[in-house]
Amino acid sequence: MTIKGPRIFTNFIHILSKRRISSTENVCATRLYTSKILGIETSCDDTGCAIIDDSGRVLSDVLHSQNLIHLRNGGIIPDIAQDLHRTYIGPTVSKTLQQACLSMEDISAVAVTLKPGLPLSLAVGMKYAKHLARQYDKPIIPIHHMEAHALVARMEHDIVFPFLVLLISGGHCLLAIVKDVNNIQLLGESRDSAPGEVFDKVARRLKLKNIPEYSKLCGGEAIERAAMKSTDHSMFKLPLPLTDHKDCNFSFNGLKTSVLYHIHKKEKEHNIVADKLIPEVNELCASMLNAITKHLIHRTQRAMEFCQRNKLIPDNNKQFIVSGGVACNNYIYNCLKTLCEETEYSIFRPNPKLCTDNGLMIAWNGLEKWKKGLDITKDYKSLDIEACSPLGTTLIEEVAKAKIPIKLMKIKV
Repeated sequence: MTIKGPRIFTNFIHILSKRRISSTENVCATRLYTSKILGIETSCDDTGCAIIDDSGRVLSDVLHSQNLIHLRNGGIIPDIAQDLHRTYIGPTVSKTLQQACLSMEDISAVAVTLKPGLPLSLAVGMKYAKHLARQYDKPIIPIHHMEAHALVARMEHDIVFPFLVLLISGGHCLLAIVKDVNNIQLLGESRDSAPGEVFDKVARRLKLKNIPEYSKLCGGEAIERAAMKSTDHSMFKLPLPLTDHKDCNFSFNGLKTSVLYHIHKKEKEHNIVADKLIPEVNELCASMLNAITKHLIHRTQRAMEFCQRNKLIPDNNKQFIVSGGVACNNYIYNCLKTLCEETEYSIFRPNPKLCTDNGLMIAWNGLEKWKKGLDITKDYKSLDIEACSPLGTTLIEEVAKAKIPIKLMKIKV
């Protein structure tokens, strides 16, 4: 059974028009008879849940983070992440409903991340969403995690379709044109690692968690703070990836290997043992951050030129969105902002809380689909998780065939 859209409570409106009601009754009536979407996010290591109404008002937003546990383990262990999701999904949903002063009877639909992500983590969110939907006879709205990242900026800013988006996180790096809620064209994606993953692995290898200031930070944030303390940003020379490939794809493995080589070389040079850090740790962090930023800028420049040549983004309203966990990095954002100033794009970024994984972006994506009657279903058996799932339709080959040459914009360190 597929639900085409929210019902209009005409009888209730008729009753209200026949009598005067108090302001308190009016507030209660509004709360009861507006659509409300419950969003559930468990694609990786955070259990997120939020409720949003059809006016875009946030009624509640709760997040249970596993960050410190995984920092102690040296990285995300899927079995542990699944166990923690199982433990906290119920209390997180209950707290979200309590915070909004609502019950499941008041919820119009449950939006839940089904792809992509860690299979063990995704399964917890899917099963709990199905449990709630069956128990309370609610439709489910399946959500693509990266689509939610791409659209959440519309919740805070006046952004219209189409727009160009760069999604950078611990698991993904891609460029796409968002033409509508369910119409996305992929221009480029990472061939190997994502930037957030590289930041985390290098931060662990550099032993940044041994510095008290960085002990509770994710790898990307620790590297950014260390980089800001560098006194020589050009000490280490790192390669710009894929310079011979005239497309919008990304590759970060070569950069990671080069950084790890420099760490090994400096440890040997300084006879570093045990938990000690190399003296040039800040300079290496700065060089790495600069190299990753250059790569992101280089591919984004080509994406903008491809859009210009093919009239995919209107000249009178060029909008660029950067989202995902790595978008919280202010150095990367400021360099992208400079690029947008030169190319006459308006740049938007969700606030940091919405850049990282959260239930609110899932609820928002659910609301956008709810309003257009998209993907709303009570056929629970048809829903399943997908660990890997491409975003939208691909234009990657068309970009490569265009062979657009790009002169890299100079980055001010």
